[in-house]
Amino acid sequence: MSRTLPISTDEKGSPLRVIFGGSNGTLLKTPTQEIHLPLLKDGQITLSIRREDMIHPLLSGNKFRKLKYNLEEAKKLGLSTLLTFGGAYSNHIPAVAYAASNHDLKSIGIIRGEELADSWQDNPTLKTASEWGMQFEFVTRQAYRAKETSSFQEKLQKKYGLFYSIPEGGTNLLGIRGCEEILQPEDESFDVICCAVGTGGTLAGISIAAWDHQKVLGFPALKGDFLNSDLKELTPRSNWSLTTDYSFGGYGKVTGELIRFINNFKDETGIPLDPVYTGKMMFGLLDMVRKGDFDKGTRILAIHTGGLQGIMGMNGILKKKNLPLLTV
Repeated sequence: MSRTLPISTDEKGSPLRVIFGGSNGTLLKTPTQEIHLPLLKDGQITLSIRREDMIHPLLSGNKFRKLKYNLEEAKKLGLSTLLTFGGAYSNHIPAVAYAASNHDLKSIGIIRGEELADSWQDNPTLKTASEWGMQFEFVTRQAYRAKETSSFQEKLQKKYGLFYSIPEGGTNLLGIRGCEEILQPEDESFDVICCAVGTGGTLAGISIAAWDHQKVLGFPALKGDFLNSDLKELTPRSNWSLTTDYSFGGYGKVTGELIRFINNFKDETGIPLDPVYTGKMMFGLLDMVRKGDFDKGTRILAIHTGGLQGIMGMNGILKKKNLPLLTV
């Protein structure tokens, strides 16, 4: 393709496409940034952020982690097409498109919402995925809910032939395995590991990799308690918990208060947050510090799972609602 983005490197300068396959055993390490805010000093809390968002503009954070071993498996099976599922603003969709393009694979996105068929070019997320070669099929929400059924999968096989299927959000056993690599040996010093939660794969991987003394705290972007049962299927450990007070009404929903918080946080720390996942996590985490939910002296590591590509699309929605925009 004529369009290119810089390919990030590991600590030795090796391109990510080399370690994507995992054949050389190299693990990607991302930097950790300590946050200095008066609230944290007053509460005697140490907070650091793992900058997984710095991996790559499109393959950032948990998307790189979840796709790493899935790409390796697709190649082992000799399959040349990746097929996956997602919503109109899903970070997962352009990540799969970019990863496939850079590994000479085709990509197909089954997108929730048939009404998008005539207007997807106005959606920054879908437009980016298309520029990296992804082919779309827009389905009704009813059909999308049945995407895991054998009948739906059979229809896709008849239409597209052989493909490697990656579930919505990239959460499967291989995706969880990749997310286990987020934690690094020096992270043993932390007491609490925090992350945003969508489909649960990132939290599951962190839960499996965490040290025995650590607690893993998840901040769901979705309303409801259904994730608790899902996570019990994804991780054998019980070292995790979810706090459901900071979804701001559900996936993709934001308020002026949240937008102002994200913009202020960037001004104070230099770290951009996305409004669907990491912005809500950090809002909730600092609110818990403010309320005294953590013991003095607690050392917290928050995982920045990326997703910054979604800011442009969210700003389009915010503009229509006359809400403040996210600073880029």
